[in-house]
Amino acid sequence: MSVRVLVADDLSDGGIAVLREAGLDVEVRTALKGDALREALRGVHALVVRSATKVDAAALEGADSLRVIGRAGIGVDNVDVPAASRRGIVVMNTPSGNAVTTAEHAIALKMALARRLPQAHASVKAGRWTKTGLRGVELCGKTLGVVGLGNIGRLVVERALGLRMQAIAHDPYLPEDVAGRLGIRCVPLDELLRTADVVSLHVPLTPRTRNLLDAGALALMKPGALLINTARGGIVDEAALHDALASGRLGGAALDVFASEPPAGSPLLGLDNVVLTPHLGASTEEAQERVAVEIARQVVEFLGRGAVRNAVNMPPLPPEMRAQIEPYVELAAMLGSFVGRMCEAGLSAVEIEAEGDVLAPALRLLAAEAVASLLRGHVEGPVNAVNAAMLAADRGIRVAEIRKAGGTERGAAVAVAAYGGTWSRRVRGAVVRVGGAVEKCLVEIDGVRIEAGLSPHMLLIRNDNRPGVIGAIGTVLGDRAVNVAGLRVGTLPGGAEAIQVWSLDAAAPDDALESMRALPGVLSAVGVAL
Repeated sequence: MSVRVLVADDLSDGGIAVLREAGLDVEVRTALKGDALREALRGVHALVVRSATKVDAAALEGADSLRVIGRAGIGVDNVDVPAASRRGIVVMNTPSGNAVTTAEHAIALKMALARRLPQAHASVKAGRWTKTGLRGVELCGKTLGVVGLGNIGRLVVERALGLRMQAIAHDPYLPEDVAGRLGIRCVPLDELLRTADVVSLHVPLTPRTRNLLDAGALALMKPGALLINTARGGIVDEAALHDALASGRLGGAALDVFASEPPAGSPLLGLDNVVLTPHLGASTEEAQERVAVEIARQVVEFLGRGAVRNAVNMPPLPPEMRAQIEPYVELAAMLGSFVGRMCEAGLSAVEIEAEGDVLAPALRLLAAEAVASLLRGHVEGPVNAVNAAMLAADRGIRVAEIRKAGGTERGAAVAVAAYGGTWSRRVRGAVVRVGGAVEKCLVEIDGVRIEAGLSPHMLLIRNDNRPGVIGAIGTVLGDRAVNVAGLRVGTLPGGAEAIQVWSLDAAAPDDALESMRALPGVLSAVGVAL
């Protein structure tokens, strides 16, 4: 069966070529909306958009096969991310693809606003040759206040420093040492507004940032200050901005984005101290080619081998740690599957423990993978790291993430535990490197020390600790031509019960498991597929 990709917005030829060269069935259909988009998504495995197509919850009702939405660009406000997450659909963007272009546009708007270039251009085009009313201000020596120090905000700071401006920033999510490395000082928002001669916005539109600069915030800005917004419409209260500009209290504003686009009927259109552009931040040939190729490669990697980069709705894995951490991500998923097969009725809580400092940055991802694998045998519909937390919460299952410093004699380790009203199950595993090979293994089951390599087909037996049980299990497997690759045995405290972990070349059939459960001394027999 072919893997289908729908490209719903204009995408550069380079991006389309990457998708087709990977052997994907690519269909380009633009200007889809409403029922047409919902129907177009049926049977589609990947959707690629820019900013025009609105992927809302209603459209996703037709997404019966959709696994990934790729946004060629940084903003994903045209995608209903919570609705996609609930369906287990990964939403990716390209956060750095248009960073340079947007930063350059912000600088261009600062220069144009400070030197009144659009007004001067219009004056000359109209046949006038006068400098009256066109006197600008220098940016050299002025203070730039950057709200949001992400990829774009940092590039704007670097370029502003090259113009001999001073720079301060506000970003409550930025570690102090990062700002220090940039050579700038982070301050509260109200201090930035009172201090900066030019304020430049570089934050996403969220419930917390909507109308971030309302009438009260604008009133804090220095008289004559300039405001630049190349981020998202809705961050600035445009009615309040009009009043501040019309009164002459603010020196000017340059906007590339608006709450409603195009801004038909906006009172800002009638002002002379504004520079307005039609959402051109990412509109350069280089940027459009870059984000198209980048999102196409991300989609190909995801569909081909499950690799996830720049997902906005699942825990990230730092790129520099990918090679080191990925085996532990796979281990967490295997342990989740193992515990899931051991669970009884009434699952109420899951705990994921990451032991070892190296795993600390990936704890959320480890937990998401483990919970997804555990739930897969207990809930209907698609379950993955994207929607695992939502599905657990919907069912009243508490998920706890535990970080444990240090490590084991093998290095880092991962443990997954499940709890019900009267029962608990826990497994612990490690990654073992033998020569150039990486192996994932069990090191503990329900407190019993056991060394067993994790393989695709496994068998977990709990039995009375007495002679003959292992042989009887082996006979059942042999009668059904199931080859045994390995066996490890551990004894519970007190010595009355034992645990057997079998590695098999093929899954034990259901009738074999029934036969094992009927054997004298066998307390439970569970097949585990990893």
